[in-house]
Amino acid sequence: MNERERLRNPDVIDLGDDRLTERFNPRTAGIDRASTRDIVDLLQAEDRTVPDAVAAAADSLVALVEDVAARLSRGGRLFYVGAGTSGRLGVLDASECPPTFGTDPDLVQGIIAGGAPALVRAAEGAEDDEAAGRAAITDAAVCEPDFVLGIAASGTTPYVSAALEQALVAGAGTGLLTCSEPPAELAGRVDHPITIRTGPEAIVGSTRLKAGTATKLVLNTITTAAMIRLGKVYGNLMVDLRATSRKLEDRSMRIIEALTGLDRTPAEDLLGAAGGSVKTALAMHGMGVDRRVAEQRLEACEGFLTECLERFPEPSGDETGEPEA
Repeated sequence: MNERERLRNPDVIDLGDDRLTERFNPRTAGIDRASTRDIVDLLQAEDRTVPDAVAAAADSLVALVEDVAARLSRGGRLFYVGAGTSGRLGVLDASECPPTFGTDPDLVQGIIAGGAPALVRAAEGAEDDEAAGRAAITDAAVCEPDFVLGIAASGTTPYVSAALEQALVAGAGTGLLTCSEPPAELAGRVDHPITIRTGPEAIVGSTRLKAGTATKLVLNTITTAAMIRLGKVYGNLMVDLRATSRKLEDRSMRIIEALTGLDRTPAEDLLGAAGGSVKTALAMHGMGVDRRVAEQRLEACEGFLTECLERFPEPSGDETGEPEA
C-alpha cells in the first residue's frame, strides 16, 4: 500500500500522538486535490463544529467567569498566558478590554512566550522555555487576588505549564484552557480546567484553525461576561467605552442620543459635562444631578447604572448633596 492509498484508508493512519488536535482527520484527507470551492466547504464544515464544542463547556465557563469577576471586583487582575496562536489570542482579547469597557490596561493582560516580537513573527522555540514562563509571572507580581489562565491548544506547552505552576505558588486563581486532554497532574491542580474538544484539525496539528476559533470564542465569553458582572454595560450597550477614535466617539454620542432623546448638540454638551463618560452622562441626565453627584451615586452602586437609576429615580432637590444611604 503506497502513501496515497493509505490516505484513502484512514483506519491505517496512526500519527503516534493521542492529543485530539494532533490526530489524523479522515474527513479532509483528500483536501490537497480538492477544488477551491470544495476546500472552502471542507474548512467551513469543520468550523461549524466549534460552537457546539464550546457550548458543551458552558458549566465550566460559568464557574471560571464567576471566579474571575469576583477577583476583579476586589482589585485582582486577569492574565492570559500562551505561546504562538494561543498567546496572540490572549493578547488580542486583553488589548480590546480598555476601549470596549473602559478598563485600565493593567486589569486584563496578555503574556505571550517570546514577548512582543512573537506577536508578529513566529517564535515557536519560545514555547519550550519553562524558566521564561515562571519569570513572566514573577515579573508581573502576580499574587492572591489575581487570576492566571493558561492557554494551550494541545495542553502540553512547557512555557504555559511553568507559568501556571508559578501562579499556584503565588496563590493566584488558575485556569487552563485546552482543546485536547491536558496532563492529568496539571489539570488536577488548577482551579478551572476547561477542555474544548474541537477534535482533529482540517490540516493535522494546525491549531490556528478550529482550536484557535474555539479559543477566541472562549476568551470573548470570559471577558465579556466578567465585565457585564462588573457593571460595564447598561442593557447591552457599552456605556464604559473609551472614545479613543472617531468611530467610538460617534458610538458614544449615538448611545446618549438614543437613551436621552437629546439632539446632537445638547448630547455633546452633556457628554462634555460628564468628562467624556457615557455612563456618567446617562446618570446625570436620568437623575437630574451634576457630575459629582452622579459619580458618587454610581460609586455607591458599584458602577451599575441600572441599579443607580432605580435607587435614585428622581432628582433629590439637592444636586450637590451626598447620595442617600
